[in-house]
Amino acid sequence: MPTSSRRTFLKTAALGAASVFTARSWAQVAGANGDVRVAVVGLNGRGRDHLRQLRVIPGVRIAAICDVDTAVLARIAEALAKDGLTPEKFTDLRQLLASPNVDAITIATPNHWHALMGIWACEAGKDVFVEKPVSHNIWEGRQLVAAAAKYGRVVQAGMQIRSGEGLQEAVQWVRAGNLGKIKIARGFCYKRRKTIGRTTGPQPVPATVDYDLWLGPAPLEQPRRARFHYDWHWFNTYGNGDVGNQGIHQMDVARWFLGEPGLPRTTLSIGGRLGYVDDGDTPNTQIVLHDYATAPLVFEVRGLPAKYDPDEDKPGASGAEAAGAMAAAMDDYRGVKVGNVIECEGGSVVSPGYFRATAIDRDGKVVREFNGEDRMMRNFIDVVRSRKTADLCGQIEEGHISSSLCHLGGISHALGRAAELKEINDAARSSAWFAETCDRMTAHLAANRADYARTPLRLGAKLSLESGVERFTGGKAKNANALLTRAYRAPYTVPKLG
Repeated sequence: MPTSSRRTFLKTAALGAASVFTARSWAQVAGANGDVRVAVVGLNGRGRDHLRQLRVIPGVRIAAICDVDTAVLARIAEALAKDGLTPEKFTDLRQLLASPNVDAITIATPNHWHALMGIWACEAGKDVFVEKPVSHNIWEGRQLVAAAAKYGRVVQAGMQIRSGEGLQEAVQWVRAGNLGKIKIARGFCYKRRKTIGRTTGPQPVPATVDYDLWLGPAPLEQPRRARFHYDWHWFNTYGNGDVGNQGIHQMDVARWFLGEPGLPRTTLSIGGRLGYVDDGDTPNTQIVLHDYATAPLVFEVRGLPAKYDPDEDKPGASGAEAAGAMAAAMDDYRGVKVGNVIECEGGSVVSPGYFRATAIDRDGKVVREFNGEDRMMRNFIDVVRSRKTADLCGQIEEGHISSSLCHLGGISHALGRAAELKEINDAARSSAWFAETCDRMTAHLAANRADYARTPLRLGAKLSLESGVERFTGGKAKNANALLTRAYRAPYTVPKLG
């Protein structure tokens, strides 16, 4: 960057007017004559995995780390120092992006920051690995796609399953017609989510957190959760519930098998936050039907156990802490708790994990096994070096479309209303596959003694999309289109680029 432009950039960052970045072209390809210098942004969850993966890739140097919580930043810096690693430390992303010592960033922050951080990084001439979902809403996801194209940056979406050779092979094998036509593509997130508890009012922000930076594009309001970190997932203001937290992976795989490049014709959600009353406002039980021309795509969320838990109203572990001990208490579909089942005319592909799948014929005989491993971060670094963006396993366009499937489910739910079980069952009868899925969901809720008067089921609005356009049509179009984006808080405003 020319000296004058760099001085302007630093002044802008220092003033906090971070929406004004100067795009630049690099004199050489990052890493072509030396290490690829990477910064990891967001260190309290997936960011630790990013650090672990990057450290074992030859020719990669951890140049910087960034987190708005100084306690988290110090803890990670201390751990890295024990291994002789001393990256620069930042709390403000804008100052990091002004650094000439960083070629690429990886983003593992709360969802509401993903798209804006990615866009700013592209404007500042950095390549980007952005965790799922790549956006907090559909409109800003499209702006991130546009930024990657406008600034010529490598932008990888963190859809790790696409990098595994096993699932790549399985998709090709099914598309070649080895099991006949796909009848339905299913995705599942049966993952225990206990109540996060009920507070009596706004909660204090940890003293080590720069809350203005943590909020970024979100409204300036005090948190309404006892546990500051992680539980933001269950608030629509910052997260997207499990339909966006986990569902992005499984809906992406389902759409991948279908070979559908865009959004569905219609979307319908049924669900709610059932079994307990707490501060969260995203569903812990949900089914989403995406109507595609090839075949329906149905995704299911279940956060409650297989049967009633008398301690359900007591706050407990969530996320990785809950995945171990509580996993055995969850339902499954054909052995799958978190994964996919692709049902075809001549059999099925069952994938109970990220990187393995089994093809089974109609008689239950195993036809073929598929196995692979996570190569996503290595693939990103390879493309940062080569600049051959067609080689990316997680194309940002694909990440945007699959993230949008999550957002469609959220919009349908938001525009819905509490409904009696009969009305919900009647609505589900519009599709035999959806009716069967709804029947299993209501049986699951019955096993959990769900009290619909206390925690109601919500019949979502049926959304119709204009063909080839990320916009709604029909009776709910006006309200639905308003939810394609959000009001942004200056200076953390997503720019219109596409």
